[in-house]
Amino acid sequence: MQNLIDPAILFFIFGVLAGTVKSNLEIPPAISRFLSLYLLMALGLKGGFALSQSGLTANVGISLAAAVGLAIVIPLIGYTILRRFVSGFDAAAVAATYGSVSAVTFVTAVQFLENQDIAYGGHMAAAMALMESPAIILAVVFANSLRQKAAKGAVASADGAQAPKASVSVGKILHESFTDGAQLLLLGAMAIGMITGDAGKAAMQPFSVDLFKGMLAFFLLDMGLMAARNLPQVKGKSPVLVAYAIVGPIVHATMALGLAFLLNLSAGDGALLMVLAASASYIAVPAVLRYALPEANPSLYFGLSLGITFPLNIVFGIPIYVAVAQGVLM
Repeated sequence: MQNLIDPAILFFIFGVLAGTVKSNLEIPPAISRFLSLYLLMALGLKGGFALSQSGLTANVGISLAAAVGLAIVIPLIGYTILRRFVSGFDAAAVAATYGSVSAVTFVTAVQFLENQDIAYGGHMAAAMALMESPAIILAVVFANSLRQKAAKGAVASADGAQAPKASVSVGKILHESFTDGAQLLLLGAMAIGMITGDAGKAAMQPFSVDLFKGMLAFFLLDMGLMAARNLPQVKGKSPVLVAYAIVGPIVHATMALGLAFLLNLSAGDGALLMVLAASASYIAVPAVLRYALPEANPSLYFGLSLGITFPLNIVFGIPIYVAVAQGVLM
C-alpha cells in the first residue's frame, strides 16, 4: 500500500516499534499539546478557506446533518450491544468512545486525500467538531439512568448500603464540550478562514500548509509511542470487546458509506465521513468520562481505542475507506 510508505505513517509505525521495545524515546507533554493545537488550527484554517470559496450550501447542511445523525445512532447501537457483555457503565463508556471521533485520524485522512489529489469539502472539519459531543451526552444520560435505577433498588437500610454516585448534569457536559480549548480553536480558526478568504490563505500558506506534513509526522510519532504503551491494557479483556474494537469501526464506516451514497456525497466527503464514523476518541471522551462516569474502567475504553482501533485506522483503515468511497461514490 502506498500509505505504508508515507513518511507520516512510517513515523507512526516507528513510534509503535520504539514503544514496543521500551525505548526511552518520548515527546514532552507540552510539545505534544502544541502539536495537537497546531494541527487543529491548521485544519480549521484549511476548512475555513475552502468554505469561503464554496459557501454554505444545502449540500453542506446535508453533510453536517448526516454527521450528527451518525454521532447519535452509533453510540445507541454500541450501548445496546455491549450491555449484554459488560456492565452498563462500561458499555456506556465504550459506546461513547466509539461514537465520538478522533481528530488525529481525521487530520491524517485529510492529508491522505490531499496526497491523492482527491477533492473534499472544508465543511467536513465542522462535521468532525459536531460529531464529538453527542456520544458524550448520551453516555451521561445512560449513566444517570443507571444511577437512578440503582437508587430505586437500593433501599436505605441499617446495613449501611453505599449510596450511588450523584448524577452528572448534561448541561455542564454540553457546556464543557463546546467550550473545550481544542474544539474552540478548531471552530475559531475555521471562522477566521471563512472571513479572510483567499487573502488569508495566501498569508497563512507557510503556517497552515508548508509546515503541516512535518508537524503531522512528529505528532504521529508521539501517537505511535502512546499506542504501544496502551496496547498491554488490552490483554485479558473480553474477546467480545476486542472484536468490537476491530469490527465495530468497519460496521460504522459501512453505515457512513450507505448514508453518503443515499445523500449523493462526493467521494472525498464520503471518505471523510467513513473515517469519522470508524474512528474512536482517545482524548476528549476519556477526559470527560473520568469524572462523568467514574464507575467505568478507564483502561477498558482508553486501551481499546488507542491500543487497537487507532493504529488499525491510521495504517490500514484510511486507505481502504478512501478506496471504497472512490469505487462506490465516484
